[in-house]
Amino acid sequence: MFSGSIPALVTPFAAGRVDEAAYRVLVDWQIAEGSSAIVPCGTTGEVATLSHEEQHRLFALAVEQAKGRVPVIAGCGSNSTATVIEHVKAAAHAGAAAALIVLPYYNKPSQAGLIAHFRAITEASPLPLVVYNVPSRTVTDITVETLAEVASLPSVVAIKDATGNLARVTAQRLACGPDFCQLSGNDDMALGFNAMGGVGCISVTANVAPRLCADFQKACQDGRWTDALTLQDRLYPLHAALFSDASPGPAKYALNKLRPDFPTELRLPLTEPSAASKAVVDAAFAHAGLI
Repeated sequence: MFSGSIPALVTPFAAGRVDEAAYRVLVDWQIAEGSSAIVPCGTTGEVATLSHEEQHRLFALAVEQAKGRVPVIAGCGSNSTATVIEHVKAAAHAGAAAALIVLPYYNKPSQAGLIAHFRAITEASPLPLVVYNVPSRTVTDITVETLAEVASLPSVVAIKDATGNLARVTAQRLACGPDFCQLSGNDDMALGFNAMGGVGCISVTANVAPRLCADFQKACQDGRWTDALTLQDRLYPLHAALFSDASPGPAKYALNKLRPDFPTELRLPLTEPSAASKAVVDAAFAHAGLI
């Protein structure tokens, strides 16, 4: 259902408010540079700092600006099942193609709780769902066996896997079937992830290098692994640099270097990246040939 380079969009802020004009420009640029879908209100979009009203407005903005050119996968996760259902209904109303659902954080639900969580969401809305597994942020991890049960629900179509465990790709492929869509949540591991059966990446780096990330994913899809490796080597320092301080601070700094009109403002508790982080981004940009 989904494949290729899919940026988890940063959210531009100006004077504490969502900068809608900058967001529209970002969406257009991403599509023009070859991104195959977009994700508003993911972790990189500082979703934890957004009000529900802002989040739902960003769903609508992304859909309006995309104009059907690429699918919009709306970030709808929460540690409250009822809140997820509210977000998914808003995403469906806005016209999103799917909802990205991070595993409930802080609560530490059991595997039975995860199954009940996703079953309740599917019963409340027909919108296709992408499971998002990122244990480093949520503490919770969905096992391969539980994912297979969740994937049997009619509207669960994909996983964004940010476990960092490449063996999961094959295990999940065998458990969920070859048609279950697996997307990497780690830019630096996307090459190995795709080689093992993945079909794309929900990416941080695509925010600042959308054409290179799209070219990399196309090389993987075409089986041009030598070309993909060359692009991986070119992009790898940037993948690391964008996490040299709390994300998405380095990504916003990098975007501003490319597009000086793009705001770098972050919402607390995130703060401006350090001078050392900025230097690492600058060096990675030079290595990638972006400046």
